[in-house]
Amino acid sequence: MTCAACAGSIERVLNKLPSVHARVNFASEQVQVDYDHSQVSPDTLIESIGKAGFSVPQASVTLAITGMSCASCAVSIETSLNQLPGVTATVNFASAKAHVAYTEGLMEVRKLIERIRQAGYDATEQREVDDAEMAAREVREKKAWRQQLGMFAVAAALTLPLLLQMFFMLGDTQHGEMSMDLLPRWLQWLLATPVQLWIGAGFYRAAFKSLRAGRANMDVLVVLGTSAAYLYSAVLTAFSWTGHVYFEASAAIITLILLGRLLEARAKRKTSSAIRALLRLRPKRAKLERDGQLIEVDAGSLRMGDIFVVAAGESIPVDGEVLGGHSRVDEAMLSGESMPVSKAPGSRIYAATVNQLGMLRAKATGVGADTLLAQIIRMVDEAQGSKAPIQHLVDKIASVFVPVVIAIALLTFAITWWVSGAFATALVHAVAVLVIACPCALGLATPTAIMVGTGLGARHGILIRNAEVLERARSLRSLVLDKTGTLTRGRPELTDVLIADDTSIPQVLQWAATLEGGSDHPLARAITRRAQDESVTLLAVDTLETVPGKGIRGLVGDSEVILGSPAWLAECSVVVDTELDGKLDALLAQAKTVVGLAVNGRAKAWLAITDPLRETAHAAVARLKASGLAVLMLTGDNRHTAAAIAEQVGITQFHAEVLPQHKADQVRQLQTTLGGHVGMVGDGINDAPALAAADVSFAMGAGSDIAVSAADVVLIHGDLNGVATAIELSAATLRKVRQNLFFAFFYNVLGIPLAAFGLLSPVIAGAAMALSSISVVSNSLLLNRWRQR
Repeated sequence: MTCAACAGSIERVLNKLPSVHARVNFASEQVQVDYDHSQVSPDTLIESIGKAGFSVPQASVTLAITGMSCASCAVSIETSLNQLPGVTATVNFASAKAHVAYTEGLMEVRKLIERIRQAGYDATEQREVDDAEMAAREVREKKAWRQQLGMFAVAAALTLPLLLQMFFMLGDTQHGEMSMDLLPRWLQWLLATPVQLWIGAGFYRAAFKSLRAGRANMDVLVVLGTSAAYLYSAVLTAFSWTGHVYFEASAAIITLILLGRLLEARAKRKTSSAIRALLRLRPKRAKLERDGQLIEVDAGSLRMGDIFVVAAGESIPVDGEVLGGHSRVDEAMLSGESMPVSKAPGSRIYAATVNQLGMLRAKATGVGADTLLAQIIRMVDEAQGSKAPIQHLVDKIASVFVPVVIAIALLTFAITWWVSGAFATALVHAVAVLVIACPCALGLATPTAIMVGTGLGARHGILIRNAEVLERARSLRSLVLDKTGTLTRGRPELTDVLIADDTSIPQVLQWAATLEGGSDHPLARAITRRAQDESVTLLAVDTLETVPGKGIRGLVGDSEVILGSPAWLAECSVVVDTELDGKLDALLAQAKTVVGLAVNGRAKAWLAITDPLRETAHAAVARLKASGLAVLMLTGDNRHTAAAIAEQVGITQFHAEVLPQHKADQVRQLQTTLGGHVGMVGDGINDAPALAAADVSFAMGAGSDIAVSAADVVLIHGDLNGVATAIELSAATLRKVRQNLFFAFFYNVLGIPLAAFGLLSPVIAGAAMALSSISVVSNSLLLNRWRQR
């Protein structure tokens, strides 16, 4: 809203809805609405505000969830949260987190947590990922690990005698059943009862909570299977009836599942090792300069503008700008590049990188959550908790998986009893079906691979915003490259100043630098740097006007000065003498960007600016083309310069003289004409709309904040090779996802029929179920062996 009329407009739109009485406060930017729930929903109110041309802001929160035991639990929580008004939630079983977007005013974090607790789980709001948060998380994980390990040890000790008896008696069968018991039945009952009712109490609690929420999870399967075997055996024992008892089966299943969860938790923890590794890099101490003295302080206490000193061999505590000293800094932890980077006054340095040689004196420009390292940790954490589109299909399957398995088990029991006439045999087959089914493997297949893939990307200097981007990057068919700052270094240099006879180079530089003095454009900085080197004094300027993509003009003294592209000078009817006009083509042929300076309608000079190519540009383009991508260049520069740059890097198709506001249109047009997904690589403010329009966008890490925030993938080290690496990593991660899903589906599709036909005992089925999740997580961890080409 920009004025009171906007507030009135929203009120009118809302009050047209049945039963609605709305009051909009322009000052507080809030609307209070009374309405009848039976006639209007909150979504209808929000939709009406949107149609009026406004929007209701959304907040977001990350909740750490405890109590989930399988993928069905995650689906249950997600469904429950999404039923709340104005809420969009995704729950990641592997990371045990829920990412929730909600409409402020309609929902509160407290209500979200209450909803999760009503579903039978618990949740806490996760703050910024920092050392304290990670330390607390590790303490909780270790405590839970020790508790699980203790429970498993007790269960194993009680179950072992039962299993030994079963193995000794495997050869002694009568009609397919054991003919006698080595251990007295009362002793078997005594050993199995603590495992079933005490050790297994967690399964009962989780199953009850799941059923109370109207859903069935893996715990329901375990409880049904083991309870059936235990109760059947207990009844036979209590009444001294004949028949084989299955105490060893019920106890062994619970013990093996506990073992599987222990191993699974350990493997899952390794998938989030990327964040832990990044957090460990944070320096603890810093040398603060105060009143001419160096004081050693906690690195977290540094504030913006503080002056600090870093000696050779020390880690840099915060982001900063070098004020004094020369050195080389190892930035491998940020960029993945092993070669150290030279630093001098004016250079940027980053927290957790290592100063290798001389002492550096610097001013803090980013502290706490504003350091590049903190932003990397935040992006990696968000990406690891996000959900890939392919996971939504898996979630739908998981939501019906348990009810279908229960139906198959009941059908197996009925048919086997009818065919064989043996109740015990039918029961064993049904129990085997219940315990071999594993929705956990399905739930872990995608998120564990995504967690490893995004962490691996961070180690290579590639920040991937979310799992959806990782999945889309593999399907790119064409890639659009910006020129300045992407193919080139993004630090243009003024190399030539060709002047008319009636002027001088210092005077030309004075006029040009006066116009560009307040601009942050790369070409403007090249001109102002040259003017500073020549000690040129700037003049006063009036009525300054910038024409995007064309140039700038203003009144300097009594003269109208224009600085811009040759094409724009022609539009402004600037007169160019023959000698000066003849020099233009020679400059353009050298792949230089040329701007003209005109005073009072007459051209005074051509200024030729060169932005050197990045050393890796040609090799990176060749690598991208070798991967099957159609590579194009999009630039606002003139056609001659664009053609020369394109030829140098091996690009055959390019679009030149594209205005910033038209770059996004060009991307959309390419999406239509080329078909398939189109990627965009850029680094400047004027690239942000095009980056947002692309299917997958890449921002060079040294680019503008707007470009970085608009991009799906951020290349920290600003090397175009990172685009190819990101696409290759995407392909490798998706291969792991497909492998995991194949293992998970194949395991269930093969295991359930084998159990139904009696080809697997309940104990073997329990072991197979436990191992299925471990195999999926372990396969995801193999992605850590991936190496870029």
